[in-house]
Amino acid sequence: MPPKVGGTTPGAEHDFAIPFESVRAILKKYRDRDPHKNALFDLTQRKGITFGELHDWTNRIANWLVQKGIQKGDRVALLSEERLEKLIIWMGIWRAGAVCCPTNVEMNVSYVSEILTHLDCKLAFFDAELEIDKMLEGVVLDKFAFKNWTKDKLDVDPENIFCEIYDIEASPECDRDYKASDDATIFCTSGTTDKPKNFLIDHLAHWSFGLSTIDQLGLTEDDKTLEFRSFGWNSAQGLSLMPWLETGCTLHFARRFSHSNFFDWIKEHNITFSAGIPTVINMLLDRPTGVTATDVPSLRLMSSSTAPLAPERWKQFEETYGINLLQFFGCSEGGWVCGNRHYAKKYGTVGPPAKHQEFLLIDPDGLPVAQGEEGEVTLGGPQCAKASMTADGVWEDLSGKRVPLGDLAVMDEEGFITVTGRLKDLIIRGGVNISPVEVDNIMMEHPKVYEAAGVGVPDDIYGEEIVAYLVVREGEILSEEEIKAHCANKIPEYRMPKEFHFIDALPKNDRGKVRRPDLKELWILNKNP
Repeated sequence: MPPKVGGTTPGAEHDFAIPFESVRAILKKYRDRDPHKNALFDLTQRKGITFGELHDWTNRIANWLVQKGIQKGDRVALLSEERLEKLIIWMGIWRAGAVCCPTNVEMNVSYVSEILTHLDCKLAFFDAELEIDKMLEGVVLDKFAFKNWTKDKLDVDPENIFCEIYDIEASPECDRDYKASDDATIFCTSGTTDKPKNFLIDHLAHWSFGLSTIDQLGLTEDDKTLEFRSFGWNSAQGLSLMPWLETGCTLHFARRFSHSNFFDWIKEHNITFSAGIPTVINMLLDRPTGVTATDVPSLRLMSSSTAPLAPERWKQFEETYGINLLQFFGCSEGGWVCGNRHYAKKYGTVGPPAKHQEFLLIDPDGLPVAQGEEGEVTLGGPQCAKASMTADGVWEDLSGKRVPLGDLAVMDEEGFITVTGRLKDLIIRGGVNISPVEVDNIMMEHPKVYEAAGVGVPDDIYGEEIVAYLVVREGEILSEEEIKAHCANKIPEYRMPKEFHFIDALPKNDRGKVRRPDLKELWILNKNP
């Protein structure tokens, strides 16, 4: 068995700063402590729910589910974009001891029906605005529409299940509860461009992920956090949903990011921490708002995750806005892999391994590498998924297994991790391994370059050769000779791109990650028109 890093054997209890509790215990505690405090606030709908109201409604929903025959461990689909009602129902599903399946509705419709068929969900809640008959074509299950929740008595509306649930008594409380090892959530990976996979995680994985976030950000019950990504993603669940439950802070969220509203949200609601992704960071840099730290004094931290962020852009953002930015590294199957801390960070790295992540770098033979040497990232421990489901509905048990990510990384003398690339993206030129990330970052240092990506293409002599694709900043003109001269000063000749191509935009998936295979196909297409 590989050596353990920062924890005990996979799946065992770590030394948790906040002991594990179920939603039943958590919401009862917050109702008694802060019944009138805003628990959740929907920025898009401009309405929220207090901890006292949330406690009562989760019990109503749980009792309603019991009446409908939902057993502990049954799977319940939740089909909606981000809105207050989605999270209220989610907490009710957990309160009933059921498994929440927040399948992303923005995916191709056929994927949703196929996924729910494979998952064998017993019941589905869906936003009444969705074309549900088309989305669930061929799927046999009970389904219930919901519209707006309100704290007052609702008018009778057969298309709003909240009207029916309103008449369910909040007490006596549902007598169900769950353990840390019980199944909690089945969520999808990105499915906009590829057929998605699904991962099953238990409540311990959620709890561990949330505590790693709290360690990285230093969140407390006094924080007011902001999320604008889909809660169907593990990243938003671990960065925002679980720390909210674990601390009792107030969670604000929007259906999607808004460049025009972002800083207004922060000022109006005194947001202290906001989620971030490189696309948002770059948007705020390239379309300046004129806002500085003095305009949003409450905002002490932002994160950047889901895709790499160039070190120069990281520094530029902090200099422009005066906001502390922390780069994280995570994955669907294991939560946070690494993360810079609010008390310690290093530019160009993704930080030390996450507190509750059993992180290990290995060589091609599966043996641990020495500190300072490159290895493949593998994970273990309580944050990791219990099982994965392929796009064709085949489940694989992951319990107790170390998870290889295919990412290459190096740990420095202080324990900070630098991701150097992916095994499948590695360029092998004349027997020399070259990480395209290194080439990307050097090209991105040029002030006229907005985005850049290197890719390996077939070569008769060296096996593979490096080709670069660049997006020039709006209003700038960049010649091939200029970018070549810039790279020649920083890159050894054997790592220099053989060709430079200028394009309007890099192909990316919905999480902002560059799709290098698409660039390789583009190169082949242009060579063989």
